[in-house]
Amino acid sequence: VFLNVVSDLCDKIVENLCSKRKNQLVLRSLVAGEPPAVDPDKISDELDLRIASVLQSTGHCSERGGSWTDFMKPDVTDGKRHVAIVTTASLPWMTGTAVNPLFRAAYLAKSAKQKVTLLVPWLCRSDQELVYPNNLTFGSPEEQENYIRNWLEESVGFKADFRISFYPGKFSRERRSIIPAGDTSQFIPSKNADIAILEEPEHLNWYHHGKRWTDKFNHVVGIVHTNYLEYIKREKNGALQAFFVKHINNLVTRAHCHRVLRLSAATQDMPKSVICNVHGVNPKFLKIGEKVAAERELGQQAFSKGAYFLGKMVWAKGYKELIDLLAKHKNDLNGFKLDVYGNGEDAHEVQSTAKRLDLNLNFQKGRDHADDSLQGYKVFINPSVSDVLCTATAEALAMGKFVVCADHPSNEFFSSFPNCLTYKTPEDFVAKVKEALANEPQPLTPEQRYNLSWEAATKRFIEYSELDRILNNEYSATTIRKSNGKAIARSVSMPTLSEMVDGGIAFAHYCLTGNEFLRLCTGAIPGTRDYGRQHCKDLHLLPPQVESPIYGW
Repeated sequence: VFLNVVSDLCDKIVENLCSKRKNQLVLRSLVAGEPPAVDPDKISDELDLRIASVLQSTGHCSERGGSWTDFMKPDVTDGKRHVAIVTTASLPWMTGTAVNPLFRAAYLAKSAKQKVTLLVPWLCRSDQELVYPNNLTFGSPEEQENYIRNWLEESVGFKADFRISFYPGKFSRERRSIIPAGDTSQFIPSKNADIAILEEPEHLNWYHHGKRWTDKFNHVVGIVHTNYLEYIKREKNGALQAFFVKHINNLVTRAHCHRVLRLSAATQDMPKSVICNVHGVNPKFLKIGEKVAAERELGQQAFSKGAYFLGKMVWAKGYKELIDLLAKHKNDLNGFKLDVYGNGEDAHEVQSTAKRLDLNLNFQKGRDHADDSLQGYKVFINPSVSDVLCTATAEALAMGKFVVCADHPSNEFFSSFPNCLTYKTPEDFVAKVKEALANEPQPLTPEQRYNLSWEAATKRFIEYSELDRILNNEYSATTIRKSNGKAIARSVSMPTLSEMVDGGIAFAHYCLTGNEFLRLCTGAIPGTRDYGRQHCKDLHLLPPQVESPIYGW
């Protein structure tokens, strides 16, 4: 009884200390006539909260049998679980890791069975100018959030009820990607730390120096988007680099995820992983496909143009394979003309190579795949073997077009569609191109249209990530059950050998990523262990020295 009283007393003190500090910060901002300088949910390690952590660690233990790691466990008393989707890119950068997680958040929130938060990177203005198209920049996270929501609502046709939050990120020119700055997990409040979906878990955790995701969240699902090894192999000393990156990817995903979903077998095999396409296409492409089918039923000509290719103009995105195939079989494809749409870093080199080889390629600036000027094409050609699951291929099939693509693991999901013509050899490529140009594509059946939709993709995701059982409280990493309407975290038995190994890997990774010299040696952006002053200003954050003091108890 005495121990229970002490435990309750500790909880009360913790709650009062946390509330007191939050109220002081908010009140100070309101008196000054400014918006709150700090989001109360993001306060973690200041003096009062560190007192609270000591009380918790000495008062009683967590459900894992160890010391307390969070001030507040997930709040599921309203009957809804919390799902946090964390990704590595954001609109207006029209890349797969910006678009697909956004649709996933919208369709998961649509069911209203769970609360959803989408966590995306915030770039300072100098990085925005490098990444975002058409010189588009944002002065505040609120501006970018409005842009994202307007684009999404226009695409899906309904207003999605989910929260958008931002974490500090920096753009790496060498990697052509955004690297998190600081501990990304701290931007999900502990009370919402229930289920995490890490889009590109290896990317998010390469230099992650912070709380282990599986310690903070009850269930963590990683979704592998990118075939990094394929890109790295094309670089100088690529084989050696790919060897190390492969093992690093395995270690960080094993340490930080309970489950890993691979979009196709084109990605590297990882621990705890299964293969499943959990992506759909933008609904507007399915509407275009329905329009094409209706026109053909009326006897109208739906396709008035021949073949085209669309993709970011970098060699690794299929341009090398495309030019090699066309150069080798120039005579076999005599008279064949291909329109190519794309912008990118290798645009000048790609176009000059095609001109030198005298290939019949008509280069155009990149544009939206749903643009009216592209709807009249009958054949989409995509020879890329670096993709994991090509979004443009799915979009072309949804619009009712033929697709000519390589017989490759990345295209396995599409190969069941009758309009998808796969080739194994260069000679087979020529035959498939001629077949597509000589025939008309078959209209999609209702089942085929559904399989390409985000409704079907969300259903597959919930099943393969084991989210269905978790949302129904049948299973979770810490197995939450309910008693008298209240959520109770059930105690967990001693960790298995595998769990102890995972914990050791996570601890070693934490130590290594804490050393700035080692970070720089492995390609990290200088100063990304913590976020900087500009991020503090843009996101209204406390300085890292306050969030994580260098002194201890």
